Amino acid sequence: MYFPEKSILLELTSRCSSLRVFKQIQTQLISRDLLSDEFVVHKVVTFLGESADFASYSCVFLHSIRRALSSFPYNTLLSSYVVCDKPRVTILVYRTFVSNGFSPDMYTFPPIFKACGKFSGIGEGKQYHGTVTRMGFSDDMYVQNSLVHLYGVCGDLRSACKVFDQMPVRDVISWTGIISGYSRIGLYKKALDMFSKMDAEPNLATYVCALVASGRVGCLSLGRGIHGLILKKAYLISLETGNALIDMYVKCEQLCDAKRIFGELQMKDKVSWNSMISGLVQCKKSNEAIELFSLMQTSSGVKPDGHILTSVLSACASLGAVDYGRWVHEYVVSAGIKWDTHIGTAIVDMYAKCGYIERALEIFNGIRSKNVCTWNALLGGLAIHGHGHESLRCFEEMVKLGFKPNEVTFLAVLNACCHTGLVDEGRRYFHKMKTREYNLSPKLEHYGCLIDLLCRAGLLDEALELVKAMPVKPDVLICGAILSACKSRETLVELPREILDSFLEMEFEDSGVYVLLSNIYAANRRWDDVAKVRRLMKVKGISKVTGSSAIEVYGIKQ
Repeated sequence: MYFPEKSILLELTSRCSSLRVFKQIQTQLISRDLLSDEFVVHKVVTFLGESADFASYSCVFLHSIRRALSSFPYNTLLSSYVVCDKPRVTILVYRTFVSNGFSPDMYTFPPIFKACGKFSGIGEGKQYHGTVTRMGFSDDMYVQNSLVHLYGVCGDLRSACKVFDQMPVRDVISWTGIISGYSRIGLYKKALDMFSKMDAEPNLATYVCALVASGRVGCLSLGRGIHGLILKKAYLISLETGNALIDMYVKCEQLCDAKRIFGELQMKDKVSWNSMISGLVQCKKSNEAIELFSLMQTSSGVKPDGHILTSVLSACASLGAVDYGRWVHEYVVSAGIKWDTHIGTAIVDMYAKCGYIERALEIFNGIRSKNVCTWNALLGGLAIHGHGHESLRCFEEMVKLGFKPNEVTFLAVLNACCHTGLVDEGRRYFHKMKTREYNLSPKLEHYGCLIDLLCRAGLLDEALELVKAMPVKPDVLICGAILSACKSRETLVELPREILDSFLEMEFEDSGVYVLLSNIYAANRRWDDVAKVRRLMKVKGISKVTGSSAIEVYGIKQ
């Protein structure tokens, strides 16, 4: 029989926000013997699941009425606590339930695995995987999908694939879990390979994962194909897919498409703005990035977070716009934005590249948790502003403190040697990165730095030998360095004809290389080759660009 008091108490429970008030309601529920009603219990459990702070009392409450309960209230509470900001509470509550006599079923473990994934608890997850196997629930698809998700989130793709491969039947959740897992650890090609093998209809999450992977490997054709599929299915058009499309297009350097998608979004969140701003920075459109950031502040109502501000600081660094960068720095402090390693590194990079080395050092020394990127920002700034000896000293300190240099670190070090004329040190560091200690393969940029260093020091023969030994073809910067060194001698005696001719055969868009090449041919009276270079420039539509310079005064370019 349904009493009026029951409806009143249920309404009060649904509106309750305080545990103290709920205890008063609970007293009335007990006095009216309403806690044997499953609907009433469901309402109470819904309230208790709203906050992890109620977890301890939830255990006490369910234990007090356990005889009248199925597993449903327990599982409901576990699922509720998974989505809170303290996922470990889910594990603690589960353990309390079991110690109080609760017998879990197959619906109990998916929220447990999801909770483990949220705090990267791979150890706990494997422990409960064993429990599931012993209890005979490991053949349930819901449990298996949860395990694939757990191992994928924690980066253990071997275990994720083992569960996935043993599944007799897979649904879209199974496939999305394994695709997402590969994407999380950077195996984007493998993720796309799994996407192509799907035998289930993809959902929104699947398409988002595939778009992200397409962007990371630069697979524009697949990205466009997925875009077309989304347009054919109206239910897939959402903010999430819009953001994923923007990310894919900017990663493939298709800014026009990215801008069009961005403009078509009816609603934009922080991810939308950050994807577009960071994409503009990536495509070397730093002025546009700063303009878009200003538009975001004045018209969107979206407050910038650390990710957006990191991109803006990168734009400021590339433009040398220290005044705007300083404003961003002050905004970070005044807005109370969490000062993490990423934003600290971006501020160091901005001040260092803008030439404010002392300020960069001050910020650098104040960062508690540094990583190799933080050191790279400082080393690179010192290098490009002529503080080569200081850059090398910082490199040795970095190694001494236990940080492992990467390719970017050695590029900064070689730049330091190049800008300071430290030939012996440049050779030593170039060969050091290839030793067993670091096991890094020099890339084109590393060869370019060392060749430029050798050319500046007049060691053209050694530079040419290095060009011949390179595993990749020289780029415009290397060719320019060789030709500039050759031009300074006004002779081609030391420059092998085959290398000079190979430069002529390469595809350049930079007028400077062609002009240098033409001048060197002219100095040696190779008039036919001069004419050939000039004709090639005309065919390609390349003309010598008039020199110009610009400075910023009070935020205005002059």
